[in-house]
Amino acid sequence: MTGQGLQDLGLQATSTGAGCACCSPTSHGAAAADATAVSATGDVVSARFLVEGMTCSHCVRSITEEVSAIDGVSDVAVDLHAGGVSTVTVSSATPVDAARVREAVEEAGYSLASAS
Repeated sequence: MTGQGLQDLGLQATSTGAGCACCSPTSHGAAAADATAVSATGDVVSARFLVEGMTCSHCVRSITEEVSAIDGVSDVAVDLHAGGVSTVTVSSATPVDAARVREAVEEAGYSLASAS
């Protein structure tokens, strides 16, 4: 089954030994940020958070699992920007405490980026 159904993700090996939080012990500096935007449509409230250090689908799964475990969260969507700042959109029936999201992100091994 060589090459069938596989998609090249464009990932490249680095010689620095640094990687994402799920693949190596990379240190992510602490950054201060709250939700960058909150919108309510019907019975759903969405908040977006900027997350640093995510590089792959495993990173996305780690963040999704940790943030989904917060009481009241109904959905977590991640817009991955490998090696840059990714956007995590958290949906819930009521606003989710940004500090709880920060804790979940840090538990997954990443940090919130400061909004500029």
